Amino acid sequence: MEFSSKLIEQAVAHFSALPGVGKKSALRYVLHLIKQDAQEVGNFSDVLKALKSDLKYCNNCHTISDHEVCDVCSNPARNHQLICVVQDYRDVMAIENTGFYKGVYHVLGGLISPMEGIGPGNLTIQSLVDKIASQQVKEVILALNATMEGETTSFFIFKKLAAYEVTLSAIARGIAVGDELEYTDEVTLGRSIVNRIPYNNSLAR
Repeated sequence: MEFSSKLIEQAVAHFSALPGVGKKSALRYVLHLIKQDAQEVGNFSDVLKALKSDLKYCNNCHTISDHEVCDVCSNPARNHQLICVVQDYRDVMAIENTGFYKGVYHVLGGLISPMEGIGPGNLTIQSLVDKIASQQVKEVILALNATMEGETTSFFIFKKLAAYEVTLSAIARGIAVGDELEYTDEVTLGRSIVNRIPYNNSLAR
């Protein structure tokens, strides 16, 4: 793709570096921004900068937040004895959108994947173990993707929590093997949480 401007070429390169954005789509975004007034583009730039400078990770559950403790963790109406373990912020959003879940979360920040060089030490698994050891948690729901990485991570957590008196459950598999939570429709995802099963039973499937 030939460009008549180095600035446009650089902007397209940055946009096309985003997941799922090709050079043609990137060029459309850049040309759209060029047509906007300076104030609008300035606001867009300020928001992008704020994403890096102002966003925080919740001290308790590790989800992305505007505050040191996220709105879910700071809400006394939530059931803090029920923890749903998810891969990342997108899964928190997906589950919250169902309206079925009233507990709190623990965000791992990824899944165990030796092929990608991600081990248990790269995730917040130890933080989860410490939380179970120090708090009155009654149940942990493993709501990880139905993939090899998700199942490996769930089993690792299962082994780590085996010594504690806490119920360990897994979301019901109305979700097909290989599917990711963020792409699952809200009704199916909501029902899979409500109809969760003991994790031991999920191992026999």
